[in-house]
Amino acid sequence: MAKAAEAATEFVVDFPTLWIVPDWIERHCPVPDGFRAGEDMELYPWQLWCTVNHYRVRPGATVGQLAPAFHYRRSLVVAPQKTGKGPWSATIVLAEAAGPVVFNGWAKGGERYRCSDHGCGCGWWYDFEPGEPMGVPWPTPLIQLTATSEDQVANVYRPLRSMVKRGPLAEVMQSGEEFTRVGDDGRIDVVTSSALSRLGNPIIFAMQDETGLYNTANKLRRVAETQRRGAAGMGGRSMETTNGWDPSENSVAQTTSEAKARDIFRYHPQAPKTLSYANKRDRRKIHAVVYAGSTHVDLDAIEAEAAEIMEKDPAQAERFFGNRCVAGSASWLDPAKWAAKEKPQRVRPRTRIVLGFDGSDMDDWTAIRAETMTGYQFTPQWGEEDAPTIWNPADYGGQVPRAEVRAAMEQLFRRYDVVRLYADPPYWQTEVDEWVDLYGEERVVRWYTTRPVQIHKATERLRTDVVKRNSDGAAFSHDGCPITEAHVANTRAAARPADRYVLRKASPAQKIDATMASVLAHEALGDVIAAGLAVRQQSYYYGA
Repeated sequence: MAKAAEAATEFVVDFPTLWIVPDWIERHCPVPDGFRAGEDMELYPWQLWCTVNHYRVRPGATVGQLAPAFHYRRSLVVAPQKTGKGPWSATIVLAEAAGPVVFNGWAKGGERYRCSDHGCGCGWWYDFEPGEPMGVPWPTPLIQLTATSEDQVANVYRPLRSMVKRGPLAEVMQSGEEFTRVGDDGRIDVVTSSALSRLGNPIIFAMQDETGLYNTANKLRRVAETQRRGAAGMGGRSMETTNGWDPSENSVAQTTSEAKARDIFRYHPQAPKTLSYANKRDRRKIHAVVYAGSTHVDLDAIEAEAAEIMEKDPAQAERFFGNRCVAGSASWLDPAKWAAKEKPQRVRPRTRIVLGFDGSDMDDWTAIRAETMTGYQFTPQWGEEDAPTIWNPADYGGQVPRAEVRAAMEQLFRRYDVVRLYADPPYWQTEVDEWVDLYGEERVVRWYTTRPVQIHKATERLRTDVVKRNSDGAAFSHDGCPITEAHVANTRAAARPADRYVLRKASPAQKIDATMASVLAHEALGDVIAAGLAVRQQSYYYGA
């Protein structure tokens, strides 16, 4: 339990967990290489934090439960290079292979775990404290260690083999080039995109390394999902580790990160998005945040590596060392500049606003953004549950719920004094015609985003007002809507003649609909101010 005090300097552990697991790791998994090769392992703070969270036990867990005994069904660890993800992943795999990782009830006091009872002659034991969750090893551990290639999987498997060779696990394991034998019947298999024949085995654990590179094209998305199903069928669990991913590649790591499931442990330290990775001083601050808990890392060495990669591939440097998920090409608008404008505030009913609407049908999203006369942009909420006015068709069986969108729009016109709505008509001609009939042509304008001259002007207006520093205090600001933030980061500028551009996605999998709605809302505000309509002359309020 002394580990809890150590972790408390940066991480607070206030939940039951199998503390025996990190203690077992430090006794059985020696330092694999370097000047300290063969010495006792001591987990870095971030490694300890992720370990105790992965083995966090539900307070109501009972003997006989396997995966359901734990708070998290699986884990995702996103950390920059040189933090020690590979060796730490190897310790987790070895713990699953021979360590006390299966919940075995709650200690009453006096219980002791002895390695000698489980075939290990190292002489180590662990005394459980009253009320502490206890653990035992799997009887027949079948484990798969997965990566995109043999070189990639070696980042975990090489230190794993060294730990076995240099430590007490050599008595219970025989490690070869492609698999490690555990006892008489258990094994750890290496799986890559060129060796998929092992899929379908009844595994109890899958370690999936660099899932930021797993996607549909290289067939590793299917591998990851197959492994998770196989582990679930045996009462086992899984873990993903990765650097920051390129969001244009729609990776397994991104899917896991964005999943709504609450039983996934996610560790992804990130610096404030207002810090620019291109700025050397900001970069130093970013490194200090994302490498916290990695006490062995020399930030001067990290800066030297990052600066060199920045010369040819800034996005790669930001992913590898800044722990950020950025696409490989330059964004239309620097996400740090957008984040710097976040200043959430309450917008009261009857406030005079404009709206921007960008709609889709079955693939892209549908979004409504609003902006006050003072330049504060936000995603309105609607309905009894105060849902945001952004719809992902995947959440509704593959098609945008048009009735909901119409109901939300009606509510916004009733709640606020809507001076102007700019709506992009494609796919929504009928609904836009209805809004024109209801609220009038002066308030509802069919604004086609396919016009290159007009859309270039509108996008430049928003980008300029986000980037510039106003001296009169009337600066653009926004609510920090996370979906809009993601869509802004996904947005790219596609060149057109006459030094113009239009907005496009960084990849087909990414969405930018909230960006378009923001552009339309801001353009509507500029036109309203130019027309002298910013000050209320008559109320269009229709009731509560």
